[in-house]
Amino acid sequence: MTRTGALSPHSRDLAIGAMVGAAGETELDVLVVGGGVTGAGVALDAVTRGLSTGLVEQRDLASGTSSRSSKLVHGGLRYLEMLDFELVREALQERGLLLNTLAPHLVRPVPFLYPLTNPVWERAYIGAGLALYDGMASFGPLSGMGNSGLPRHRHLTRRGVSRIAPDFRTDTITGAIQYYDAQVDDARLVMTIARTAASHGAHIATRVQVTGFLREGERVVGVRARDLEHDQDLVIRAKTVVNAAGVWTDDIQAMVGGRGALHVKASKGIHLVVPRDRIRSESGFIVRTEKSVLFVIPWGRHWIIGTTDTPWTYDLAHPAASKTDIEYVLDHVNAILREPLDLEDVEGVYAGLRPLLTGESDQTAGLSREHLVVTPLPGLVLIAGGKLTTYRVMARDAVDAAAHSLGTTTNMTLRDSITDKVRLVGAEGFETRSNQRVLLARRSGLHVARIDHLLGRHGGLIDDVLDLIQERRPLALPLEGAEDYLAAEVVYAVQCEGARHLDDVLERRTRISMETFDRGVSAAPGVAKIMADELGWDEARTKEEVDHYLRRIEAERRSQLQVTDEEADRARLEVEDLV
Repeated sequence: MTRTGALSPHSRDLAIGAMVGAAGETELDVLVVGGGVTGAGVALDAVTRGLSTGLVEQRDLASGTSSRSSKLVHGGLRYLEMLDFELVREALQERGLLLNTLAPHLVRPVPFLYPLTNPVWERAYIGAGLALYDGMASFGPLSGMGNSGLPRHRHLTRRGVSRIAPDFRTDTITGAIQYYDAQVDDARLVMTIARTAASHGAHIATRVQVTGFLREGERVVGVRARDLEHDQDLVIRAKTVVNAAGVWTDDIQAMVGGRGALHVKASKGIHLVVPRDRIRSESGFIVRTEKSVLFVIPWGRHWIIGTTDTPWTYDLAHPAASKTDIEYVLDHVNAILREPLDLEDVEGVYAGLRPLLTGESDQTAGLSREHLVVTPLPGLVLIAGGKLTTYRVMARDAVDAAAHSLGTTTNMTLRDSITDKVRLVGAEGFETRSNQRVLLARRSGLHVARIDHLLGRHGGLIDDVLDLIQERRPLALPLEGAEDYLAAEVVYAVQCEGARHLDDVLERRTRISMETFDRGVSAAPGVAKIMADELGWDEARTKEEVDHYLRRIEAERRSQLQVTDEEADRARLEVEDLV
């Protein structure tokens, strides 16, 4: 059965063949290096403008920064206070576009309480800011003029806060303002963007590592790469190479010959995941800290609590949360809770790196979250900075920058970006299937809550998953050790979502690794067996996948007992990646 934009093992082989085969007679118009949200967005923007497009990623889609964020699609309220109105306006417009048009199946509203300590000036000041925030979201070329898709902010008394959030301490506040932003499973968003690009003809290949650039004089004309799965060297030619490698930007630039047009500093942010019943509240919280802000974010049956904002100078692939980081977050969240949390309440911990453009300040919290696009050499475009919410704008700007290189090598006139109109796969049919949720439950034999879960992850593509269950009834069973997910979702992750390793499924296609107290240890053998049947793993390979995952979780737990970043990094790197 053909499925829209499927990222199957076979499609990977075809994508590599198409990209390498193009080197003999023709070449790609655009080759993207990096499979995070920016790279996937560039691939989608380029292919929907009519450009032949490829994307290579050395590990898994969203395996870096783009799966380890706060999972918010937001305008950046704190940037409003910095008077960065253009950045906020742009982000709010993109938030509305994702929520209402491009990805309504993945992006959903989330309420926050902003506590107040002064009954007069602070309420007036923050209230005015949030009124501006709501207003900027509601009016603009992409907003639907007057409809942001989210409720407007409202003022609450101290008693009102207690009704909404019984576990929030109200002894030090005078009230709060409730406002709305949006959230998304960041890893699924990236995978969905990549699938959408593939559905329009882009060639997507993970586990392909760029090892160097092809040059003709000063011009970059492609890359040398290594297919890590088949241990083969590749040559991929392209009129333009777009480097969207995030925190690896400086490393990629070094391959060109040391000419660095962008410099990126990595800032580490860590998050804790705790069960929803540990904090009684109908709303999330946002509270100022001395260094940044503290978010307490509703996440299904869990809370995500973060974040930190500290420089990271160690391994970029596996940033580690230290004991110091975890205690910092717990101390700050406990300051606002009636019943404090402790380490026993923490289900999951994850750390991610923000790629920040370096400035004059040594503090990463002071560096720019805006993006920058440069062309240091003909045929090479570099893009860095930005944030999850504005990935589409970053991608558009990167492809616009490629126009000059394309124009000098062909007579091509680059068309304008149309990604504000291209719905991501799963968006089509989502509203209809949501209305049919009870009917779908009855037909499939699943509980309505299961249907809601699948709709929130697959949207209109829920039919693909239900077809698998119809064909193979055992796939309707929940996973042992991770009952929120079905066996069918593992099969679908392999067949259509590009999952190649056990880590891919437990960390990114699902969120089992951070949503269970054992971090997916008990679920690992069952998930590996399902994947083995789909990928043809023998017993030794299956055991290797499970053993690696268990050792990796143990290394992460050890790293989280260390006091310093250096010690945490050393503990985490005791377990290497599987190829």
